[in-house]
Amino acid sequence: MKGALSRIDTWIRLRDRQYVCVTGVHGVMESQINPRLKKIHNHAGLVTPDGMPLVWLNKLAGNKWVTRVYGPDLMLAVFSQGIERGYKHFLYGGGPGVAEKLAKSLQEKFPGAQIVGCYTPPFGPLSEDEDQKIVETINSANPDIVWVGLSTPKQEMWMYDHRDKLDAPVLIGVGAAFDFHAGLKAQAPEWMRQAGLEWLFRLVTEPRRLWKRYLRNNPLFIWSISLQILGLRKYPCEW
Repeated sequence: MKGALSRIDTWIRLRDRQYVCVTGVHGVMESQINPRLKKIHNHAGLVTPDGMPLVWLNKLAGNKWVTRVYGPDLMLAVFSQGIERGYKHFLYGGGPGVAEKLAKSLQEKFPGAQIVGCYTPPFGPLSEDEDQKIVETINSANPDIVWVGLSTPKQEMWMYDHRDKLDAPVLIGVGAAFDFHAGLKAQAPEWMRQAGLEWLFRLVTEPRRLWKRYLRNNPLFIWSISLQILGLRKYPCEW
């Protein structure tokens, strides 16, 4: 987390346009079947391990310094740091009214936080004119950070497609953090998060939306990693 906060602060100070992908098993497995998403992850300024399985595998691979940088925690940490350093935030995403509820919750938690705008995009694809109006709305607010809550892979694709259109130096995709911090959905208990069982908690609380994702991705992830550990398959880094 300390390294993520430092890098984000550097981008803001230098006005260096970058985007951050907060990625767990879901994002990794989607990248195996979606070449564009893989490219987006590989070209991000920062990709953080959102789930404990990625932390454990990093440590197994010798990256002992890796710890979990969970999207909801990253959001709170950046807002905390931003009070002292004057960051300006824009909230993009969520369902109807979610961004506004999130803004109110964050301003209560961090008095003095500068939230310069909120926008909930309509469901479905946007026309070029609609997209241009959104870009103009965000740029006119002049944020340092645009928080994107659209879920994977939609939010990663949005950040990649807009990184050169937006003046904000940092775009961060945090998905469900919008609902969590707006108080609309419950987070898993800390012990479940540390045990790598957050997926189970979310599956129990949102079975109709998430069962296909976990039924497909989790077994495939375990199978793919097992092949790699046993030396039966290699996954070269493709840029």
